[in-house]
Amino acid sequence: MSEKMWAGRFKKQLDSEVNDFNSSIRVDCRMYKSDIGGSMAHAAMLARQGIIGEEDAEAIIGGLEGILADLDSGVLEFDMTAEDIHMFVEAELTKRIGDTGKKLHTARSRNDQVALDLRLYLRDQVSEMIEEIKTLITVITDKAEAYKATVMPGYTHLQRAQPITFGHHLMAYAQMFLRDIERLRDASDRMNFSPLGSCALAGTTYPTDRRFVAEKLQMQGICENSLDGVSDRDFAVEIANACALIMMHLSRFSEEIILWSSWEFKFIELDDAYSTGSSIMPQKKNPDISELVRGKTGRVYGDLITLLTMLKGLPLAYNKDMQEDKEAVFDSIDTVRQCLNVFAPMLDTMTVIEKNMLDAAAKGFINATDVADYLTKKGTPFRTAYKISGTLVAHCIDKGTVLEKLSLDEFKSFSEVFEADIYDAINLENCTFRRKSEGGTAVESVEAQIASVRSKL
Repeated sequence: MSEKMWAGRFKKQLDSEVNDFNSSIRVDCRMYKSDIGGSMAHAAMLARQGIIGEEDAEAIIGGLEGILADLDSGVLEFDMTAEDIHMFVEAELTKRIGDTGKKLHTARSRNDQVALDLRLYLRDQVSEMIEEIKTLITVITDKAEAYKATVMPGYTHLQRAQPITFGHHLMAYAQMFLRDIERLRDASDRMNFSPLGSCALAGTTYPTDRRFVAEKLQMQGICENSLDGVSDRDFAVEIANACALIMMHLSRFSEEIILWSSWEFKFIELDDAYSTGSSIMPQKKNPDISELVRGKTGRVYGDLITLLTMLKGLPLAYNKDMQEDKEAVFDSIDTVRQCLNVFAPMLDTMTVIEKNMLDAAAKGFINATDVADYLTKKGTPFRTAYKISGTLVAHCIDKGTVLEKLSLDEFKSFSEVFEADIYDAINLENCTFRRKSEGGTAVESVEAQIASVRSKL
């Protein structure tokens, strides 16, 4: 076991099992680019402020560039006996450029270093996740455009309620995912402040320029309180919360895809590339991708609870408990991105069975509200019209028929207000396409929604 950089105070080496328990290199090694980028900015600041010499800074930055290149290419592998990514990089740097490498850690602590690394790494991950959500929204809007006039039943309580278009239904999810992008951007903006220079907790006696480092790293500014700078993990919680909401939206969508692809609905059929079969039942075509997305949602919820629970009792400033932040937030991001990258093509390749949607919409009296609206527009108070419409539905159920097949005399037996134009009012397509209110299911409204979403992308 290599000697720890903090070993001066200690007379014994760390127990091997304790070393493994204490180490975070297996989790935080993925932050190597952020760690090296932050260190290069820090070295440049130290030289600019006269804290170390220009030649030392050049040697440090050159050494870090070499380490970065070698890690990227695979020439250099991580030492899994190292305590963390920071110690690994510093040890490798010192190995390459000698004692000059030991000057890099002047005027900083691992406490502010890891806080910076995590912010920089998550900033990049969030940016990539946003692009993946945009890809999904593009698939959704393209599908909505293709099926903007496809009539299907809309549901409440999973009971057929009113006719809508499939395009309208899809655009509801586009709105959800747009909000997810906004949440991620908001969280990223609040996160994009540099804690470097907070040191262990109290700042430093060196004449550092923290704002120079922040600007070099394209951050909006600095964390203005050094205690907060090293102990703040709100940003990790916010991102995990945004991930939980993304998964909730994906899970709701998955549930509908599972229902729609069942024989009971058969509104869609998933492509063979995004379905699996049964080991014993040869007729089966299972929506496993949607089921896995639905299942993984609980995992991401757990990551959020892990972070909130880990942080809830911590006194200021840094505590080792906070090492648990990375595994939880990394898992949240990894899971969401994995789900997004299979969900979008699954949706893009599914077959929509329009006839089955229309047939389902023709059943279940989903034009009953239009009967009530018809009466109301002719002067009947809505509550009275509502009761007449409900009584008509009960009559149809008793007779084993539907509203469209009632005679005008039958309609008039319930209200003299009914005229021959009732049949036009309860025509299924008219019920759907006349709902032109902003945000409604009419084709023109769906087209406006699609245009609005595309402009926001």
